[in-house]
Amino acid sequence: MPDQSDQGRDQRADEAGPARLFALAAGGFLALLGVLGFFFDAGFETGKQLSADDVAGIIVVNGWRNVVYLVTGLLALGFAARRPRPTAAVLGGFYLLLGLWGVAETDHDIGNILEVLPLTDEDNVLHLAIGALGVVAALADGPLPKPKPKRSKPKPKAEGSDSSRSRSSDESRRRRRESRRSSAGA
Repeated sequence: MPDQSDQGRDQRADEAGPARLFALAAGGFLALLGVLGFFFDAGFETGKQLSADDVAGIIVVNGWRNVVYLVTGLLALGFAARRPRPTAAVLGGFYLLLGLWGVAETDHDIGNILEVLPLTDEDNVLHLAIGALGVVAALADGPLPKPKPKRSKPKPKAEGSDSSRSRSSDESRRRRRESRRSSAGA
């Protein structure tokens, strides 16, 4: 007898599709980057005191950026197994928006978002790449689910046909009873 917990599960749930692979890889990378970033700059300064440090001479980090990377990475890892497609789409969309916002705020390879997140052009490229890969992975994960068809309400039966059927069935029952009585009495 099949286990009832398996009923209704998608048969592809155990396969590692592009969205799941992206969510796991990007989530792991972002979480690792968030943790490593604290070894370079763990400051939470804002405004004119905003400071940052380079990780491997490429990515600029500070405490706020480390938290963003760590939280998005852990969320992606947490949701990758159960909801890979929405995870890839949301993570991709978030980093696309962050990258586009960064491009708008960066001037001559330096900038910041809301005077909290320091940025360089390399950071924007990284964010745009993560975002684009996430959206592509979500779209490549198979066909989009088809909308469930709406249930149609049963049509009401015409009064005339219903009453004529009940009359004919009542009549046939009455005839059967009469024939039983007459055969029992004979």
